[in-house]
Amino acid sequence: MSDLSAPEFPEWPQFGDEERTGLIRALEQGQWWRVGGNEVDTFEAEFAAYHGSSHALAVTNGTHALEVALEVLGVGPGTEVIVPAFTFISSSLAAQRLGAVAVPVDVDLDTYCVDPDAVAAAITDRTRVVMPVHMAGQFADMDALDKITSDAGVALLQDAAHAHGAQWQGRRVGELGSVAAFSFQNGKLMTAGEGGAVLFPDEESYEKAFLVHSCGRPRTDRDYLHRTTGSNYRMNEFSAAVLRAQLSRLDGQIAVREQRWPLLASLLAEIPGVVPQGRDPRGDRNPHYMAMFRIPGITSERRRVVVDELIARGIPAFVAFRAIYRCDGFWLAGAPDETVEQIAERCPNVEQIHADCVWLHHRTLLGTEEQMHQIAAVLADVLAG
Repeated sequence: MSDLSAPEFPEWPQFGDEERTGLIRALEQGQWWRVGGNEVDTFEAEFAAYHGSSHALAVTNGTHALEVALEVLGVGPGTEVIVPAFTFISSSLAAQRLGAVAVPVDVDLDTYCVDPDAVAAAITDRTRVVMPVHMAGQFADMDALDKITSDAGVALLQDAAHAHGAQWQGRRVGELGSVAAFSFQNGKLMTAGEGGAVLFPDEESYEKAFLVHSCGRPRTDRDYLHRTTGSNYRMNEFSAAVLRAQLSRLDGQIAVREQRWPLLASLLAEIPGVVPQGRDPRGDRNPHYMAMFRIPGITSERRRVVVDELIARGIPAFVAFRAIYRCDGFWLAGAPDETVEQIAERCPNVEQIHADCVWLHHRTLLGTEEQMHQIAAVLADVLAG
């Protein structure tokens, strides 16, 4: 192999005086939790407005965002939640933690998002929620999924952990009429190290979620009148202050990534054996949480070597998510009455993607045009070695 390497990409997380100012503001207000403070309330209003929603609830992390949303939607023992089999395992674990059965289904081989036909085939009289994941910022087919769930009388929950600022046919996540959950974990498109949020289309569901996320206690309660079950999922004031600054950066970062990905994707497609993630044109704004591509036919051992070599050459690369049904943790609670191989047989696309996909951290897409050429040149060199 040659000594070809990539230059340094922008660091992540990105921060500056805006975050420092916010942290000092939260510190000096004298109240460091949401009851009595201003940062969480203000962040919720700003985040909801940015995504075209009437209500946002800030919580401790993205997994908890899914759990709160699912509980509000009536998920519990005896119910089923349909999830894509190719996703980070929080999508299924959130349902399983509530006592529900998580039902994995296949995804589209081009976009890596859930296949609507597979969803329709998996719906039963126990299905309570369908949970599409907007993989790497690419919207799932919301038109088809909205019709399927409406016809079946089940709820639609968008796992938007990768989709901050995304749009579907000009509509933002919060304008699609369904609940949506976000993550602010350290690698996400905006971050406070950890954190999450849920968008709700109506006040009733938001108020129910507020109770769930605050141990069942109303916001004005002084007598410990806990009205429902729940837990402490409350975000603190410092995290909210950082996220307000992070939100102010998001538009500019998305604009850069939207310029860089088409160039990088075209360069990757020129490398023999490399297939970049596709894009549904109806997803007309993609924040590009990950730069994803497949190398069909590669072995798991060879893929690991490729990823390690990319990292050694300065490119932050990762193997893709493992199919959730091929993780031991998936089977410990709330698993369907099937074997691994039975699920694999009905998820042929997931079987391919989880075995041959590689992704690059989104900070690579904040680099220069020259760096996009560098990435492709390094990958081609590694694959040729």
